[in-house]
Amino acid sequence: MKKIIALSFVALLSLSGMAQKKVYSTKTGTAFFDAGTGVEDISGTNKATVSAFDAISGQIQFSIMVKGFEFWSQLMQDHFNENYMESDKYPKSTFTGKITNIDKVNFDKDGSYPVVVKGTLEIHGVKKEVETKGTFKVAGESVNATSEFIVVMDDYKIAIPGVVKDKLSKTAKIKINCTYSPLKQ
Repeated sequence: MKKIIALSFVALLSLSGMAQKKVYSTKTGTAFFDAGTGVEDISGTNKATVSAFDAISGQIQFSIMVKGFEFWSQLMQDHFNENYMESDKYPKSTFTGKITNIDKVNFDKDGSYPVVVKGTLEIHGVKKEVETKGTFKVAGESVNATSEFIVVMDDYKIAIPGVVKDKLSKTAKIKINCTYSPLKQ
């Protein structure tokens, strides 16, 4: 009877270990913003994107400090923060969602895996449901995630003044590139 109880206890411990979360995170992800037209290059990069995802459930989160975007022109950066994004009023943009096909990613085998991400994107105080495709590249213990999507400025109540309407696109292309490491538990 003691052997059965001991074996049951060992089996229970093994199962509970499998049910634990396996979380990956980064504080140095890159977000690239491009809203330029053929008239002018309007693009910025933020290299302090914070993100984490759960490899079991597929839950994923991003947080980007708006003032962290750097542009080739200080004037452009000032206009981006003060006039368009109002970064004092809306200091960060976030995404909370789920990798809908996380079960197709083998975190124990190096390779490239297509993923679909669905969730809520908040920019400029406005929340919208979005869905996009991306790629997870597993290499040892690290996972590199890339994705690209389009944001319509009007959808997020980002006003484009008439003076610059020919220089600034009505949509912005957002590219995400994050290299995650397992969170030590």
